[in-house]
Amino acid sequence: MSKDLEFVFLPLGGAGEIGMNLNLYGFDGQWLMVDLGIGFADETLPGIDIVMPDIAFIEAQKDRLAGLVLTHAHEDHLGAVAHLWERLKCPVYATPFAAAMLRTKLVEAGLLDRVPLHVVKHGDTLALGPFTVTYIGITHSIPEGSSLTIETAAGTVLHTGDWKLDPEPLVGKATDKAALRRAGADGVLALVCDSTNVFNPGSSGSEAAVRESLMALCADRPGRIVITTFASNVARIATIAAVAAGTGRALAVVGRSLHRTITAAQSCGYLADLPPILGGDEAGYLPRDKVLLVCTGCQGEPRAAMSRIAEGEHQHVSLDASDVVIFSSKIIPGNERPIGRMCNLLSRDGIEVLTEHDHMVHVSGHPGREELAQYYDWARPQIAIPVHGEARHLAEHAQFARDRGVPQAIVVENGAVVRLAPGPAGIVDHVPSGRLALDGRVLIDIDHDSIRERRRLMHHGQVVVTVVFDVAGKVSGPPIVNAHGLASGTGEGIAHDLAAEVARALSSLTGEGRRDNSAVEQAARRAVNRLVRATTGKRPLIDVNVVRMDQNAVRGAAQKVAS
Repeated sequence: MSKDLEFVFLPLGGAGEIGMNLNLYGFDGQWLMVDLGIGFADETLPGIDIVMPDIAFIEAQKDRLAGLVLTHAHEDHLGAVAHLWERLKCPVYATPFAAAMLRTKLVEAGLLDRVPLHVVKHGDTLALGPFTVTYIGITHSIPEGSSLTIETAAGTVLHTGDWKLDPEPLVGKATDKAALRRAGADGVLALVCDSTNVFNPGSSGSEAAVRESLMALCADRPGRIVITTFASNVARIATIAAVAAGTGRALAVVGRSLHRTITAAQSCGYLADLPPILGGDEAGYLPRDKVLLVCTGCQGEPRAAMSRIAEGEHQHVSLDASDVVIFSSKIIPGNERPIGRMCNLLSRDGIEVLTEHDHMVHVSGHPGREELAQYYDWARPQIAIPVHGEARHLAEHAQFARDRGVPQAIVVENGAVVRLAPGPAGIVDHVPSGRLALDGRVLIDIDHDSIRERRRLMHHGQVVVTVVFDVAGKVSGPPIVNAHGLASGTGEGIAHDLAAEVARALSSLTGEGRRDNSAVEQAARRAVNRLVRATTGKRPLIDVNVVRMDQNAVRGAAQKVAS
């Protein structure tokens, strides 16, 4: 069989990490992309909020890309489409709610009329080149979660997407178990499966249990109640609205992304019975025991509403010791520090804080081992490929699959090309994979010089030296030094000390050296580096500006003054 007729799987995001999902399937000379999501930057990327997969590999073959199929509306699965579609220019397929959420992003990017966005329903089948894709409804923490069967002449993959088995989803339909059983009966070559909660021995739990618990926790509270959750969790928004009504409180929504989710959900027929919603500014006019606020920022995002409330900087919402804040969300690995900081700020002000560690305030949208076992029993795959997890999740999931009797389980990382058929499955190649960072409105590589400079600025500070030479080539006055992010030295401060050190270095230059800008810059740079390292141990970024007065310009300025 020719190499083009090999059926391959290639993750460029989401393998070895939770978030930033991008999966490619290749067969018969064409590619199918499943999901194109973002991740959130950490402190190693100063000035960056969002990262996304580097799509250079598939961009170079975009004429062979049959389409982009989205499993659901979470940011880590569709958040990069508006940023990267221009580089791919392929058709995009999504269920109604995912399409509604994506449209808001395309409007902001000025792409709404350019992206060929096709709306599909659960049960629909798409013919995309050599791939036949069928959408299967499955529950998740957002409406219209989808598993996909991807059929080729070499076999069928069942791509789970993000999922759980919620017997009482409250919003949207329950899992289409019959369709999953049919897929298994027809034969599944490979199961590409969510690994997020593989260490959880039970099941993820039902949204109905969260609603019952929140109702009890919010009863008879004397002050304001603030619940922060994932903006995309439509079922949780419905739960919070029900809790507000059940405890005699008005519902206030704080955060633009929550408003966008509600608008998109209602356009698709969800949240139809939501009561009238107040804004944060309107909530301030109500008695504290008559309002429940739901706000963004459950993961400690610095610009989100919850962070600004905790820091006492929100324009409309303030809290006091009679109030309670409930984090109705999972603490995503890597976000422990910013969430902990928010909780500490609130606790210092005497505000009660409730989290998933203390009370039943959240259920995950991902399967525990009990649910995984059920899905494997339905699918009965020949190959298991764990995704959507860190390395330890993938290794544990692979062993779980082997224990369930799956003949082959393969642990992959981003960039690994996995041959699914013909013959035994295995990693047969690696392609370049990486990350792009959204720097304001510009996409750059995460190793870009600007990011490296920011890291150095963050850790070592910066010194800017300006040296002025008069028309005779002599130094005109002491060097001007600005030091940023450096602790003071001795006497009048480190800038004063540095100016004196640079002046001494320049005085040792010959006349020819003082006429050579590069020699002046080098002497000043060495002087600054020597003194800063001796006094602070730092290695700052150093910029030296050499200014030379032009004789004609000086003469002209003098004539102007005289006239």
